[in-house]
Order: sequence, then C-alpha cells, then structure tokens
Amino acid sequence: MSRDTCRFCALRDSDEAIHFGTVYAIPDAYPVAEGHHLIIPVRHRTDVFDLSPQEMLDTQEALHAIRDQLGADGWTAFNVGWNAGVAAGQTVGHAHCHLIPRRPGDVADPVGGIRGVIPNRRSYLSAAG
Repeated sequence: MSRDTCRFCALRDSDEAIHFGTVYAIPDAYPVAEGHHLIIPVRHRTDVFDLSPQEMLDTQEALHAIRDQLGADGWTAFNVGWNAGVAAGQTVGHAHCHLIPRRPGDVADPVGGIRGVIPNRRSYLSAAG
C-alpha cells in the first residue's frame, strides 16, 4: 500500500483529526465501543515497530488526552493496543493504536482483556489453579 492509496493518510487532514505533534487521533470508523479512537502517525509507517521515538511519545500524549476527554464522559477503563501484521489482525497497512473505552458490564467476563484475541487462551485464571 502506498501513501497515495492509504485511507489513513487521506484522513490526516480531515475535520475529525486531532493532531498531537507527529500523530493524530480520529474516531474509529468501526467502533468496538462508543468513543473508540485510533492514534495514527502522520508519516506513513507500516506498524508500531516502524515508529520513531518521537512518534511513540506523541502517541502516549494522544492516548492520555483522549482518555481524559472520554473519562469526563464517564468511561472508567480502557483497552489499548496495536495490531502489527496481517496474522495479528492488522487490516490497514498504516500503523495505528486503538484506544477502546470500557465500562463495567459491557461484556459478561472481561478477565483476560486483550488476551481474548485467541479465545481459548483468554482466561489464564483456570490454568493457574
């Protein structure tokens, strides 16, 4: 995928984009929960491992700012994560971090959190016995 055909590169100057130095945040087009945001580097980078130290710092700043904004709306917990590579579920070849707000009761059993990407490995509590 080139910068010319990348849907995230096309969004960096949209009205929804909130810029934080070398990255910007936008609401996810297919949100898992209300308030789900993506933090995306301005430069076209393949995945999290291609980011510069400054892009990582700016991502952290954006995560905190968006979390604080969502916290004012009553969100109290969050999943934060990157998909790096097709086998990990990355569907857009431009690095992006997910910030997904969570509330008590939004799923029956949240134990294991992001470990749920491999459902039979989500719960480690029964294995700890």
